Amino acid sequence: MQRINLSAVSEFVFVGLSDAPEIRLLLFVLFLLIYLATVAGNVTLLVAISTDSHLHSPMYFFLGNLSLLDLLCSTITVPKMLGALLLEHKEISFSGCLFQHFSLIDVVGTEIFLLAVMAYDRYVAVCHPLRYPSIMSRTLCAQLAVGTWATGLLNSLLHTSLVFTLSFCGPNKIQQYYCDIPPMLALSCSSTHSRELVILVVAGVLGSSACVVTVVSYIYILLEILARKSPGIWHKAFSTCGSHLTVVCLFYGTTICTYVRPSFTYSPRWDRVVSMLYGMLTPLLNPIIYSLRNKEVKCALKRAISQVRRAL
Repeated sequence: MQRINLSAVSEFVFVGLSDAPEIRLLLFVLFLLIYLATVAGNVTLLVAISTDSHLHSPMYFFLGNLSLLDLLCSTITVPKMLGALLLEHKEISFSGCLFQHFSLIDVVGTEIFLLAVMAYDRYVAVCHPLRYPSIMSRTLCAQLAVGTWATGLLNSLLHTSLVFTLSFCGPNKIQQYYCDIPPMLALSCSSTHSRELVILVVAGVLGSSACVVTVVSYIYILLEILARKSPGIWHKAFSTCGSHLTVVCLFYGTTICTYVRPSFTYSPRWDRVVSMLYGMLTPLLNPIIYSLRNKEVKCALKRAISQVRRAL
């Protein structure tokens, strides 16, 4: 029979934020501005991709999915953190913590697989440009998108069931600003070794598989660029793939540091810094990186702004 939750804890308390009133207010303003900029950037990118016919291609279809994931990632954690900073309401119910944990792992896992799919898309575009429309058909793009979301969902179901069927009968203070795997394992009063092993193996296999797809795709892209011996092609390929590679390095590096390691290496202060990098900084930077380094996106935004001006 499946083990039921033996928790005696009905709520958790976030203690990963500063207790100094003056620092709390400063952090609230800073994180609020970051969140508003993240929402504005990703919503703008989503609107541009969905409304501009010039951006109705596989690359921008996946970019739209990435913007949606970034928007969800910030919205899952930041509003609760802002409430804790401003109103000192740091409590979250057991069911609320479970839902937040499930949603965040789902979004993070989906984004890991989506970045691998985007790397494969760039590989086909650079190495097989003539066959690109036939290979990256609408059907395949839809299947890849559904597959990434479904895999992220199943991955989150597994991790959440492993964590929240543990017993929580002691301290309820989470050394973080949201419900995440490492701090939840640290609070459990039952043995976590077997579940940690399963989490490490699953996260390692899925994460390494996505990394391999990404790395191999860019190796082929690099070899193809070097073989053509044309500075113009080099510049175009690097400008197209550079933004995606920047996002991949930032996101993969921070998520691997957080999840693919044993719990005895858990450091609350270090984990808070790392989690802010992939939970707040990456969603903020993604639309900036893609819009500033991509002429088509900038042209689409200019057309959208001109249409708004004419309408007004």
